[in-house]
Parts: sequence; structure tokens; C-alpha cells
Amino acid sequence: MSTKEAYERKMQAQLDLWNADIKKLKAQVEIATADAEINNQELLDELRQRQQEAQMKLKELQQSGETAWEDLRSGMESAWKSLEASVKTAHSRFK
Repeated sequence: MSTKEAYERKMQAQLDLWNADIKKLKAQVEIATADAEINNQELLDELRQRQQEAQMKLKELQQSGETAWEDLRSGMESAWKSLEASVKTAHSRFK
């Protein structure tokens, strides 16, 4: 075998290794993308849930009497803070 042929085989072998690495990286990107989509959907589902909880607390507060609303206020504020934190998390994740 000539030096040229040996060099060509060496270069082809290296190219084959790089091709395999590129395929592996592509698969990792696809997995990461799918994971990100799943995580983003979970985050959106959590936001919707927190939004519904806050809406329910507000409705309870609106339907309460003048004396009972103070009892409901802490639950409303808790739901509000939870929703606010989730929205901030979503904003930071989607930037």
C-alpha cells in the first residue's frame, strides 16, 4: 500500500468518526429539544392551573360578605403570589 493510500484511509476513517459524532450530537439536540418542549408544556400547564386557582379565590372573595372577606384574603394573596412567581419563571425560561 502506498503512502497516499494509507493517508486516504486515515482521512476517511477520521471523517467516518466525525460523521458518527455529528449524528450523535444531532440525536442529543433532538432529545434536548423534545425535553424542552415537554418542560415548556408542563410549565404552561402549571401556569394555567395557578391562574385557575387565583381566579377561583378571586371569585370566592367577590362572593363573600363584608365580614368574611378578611378570612379569604390570605388565601387570595397566596394564590396571587404563586401565580406571579410562576409567570416570572416562565418569562425567564422563554427569554
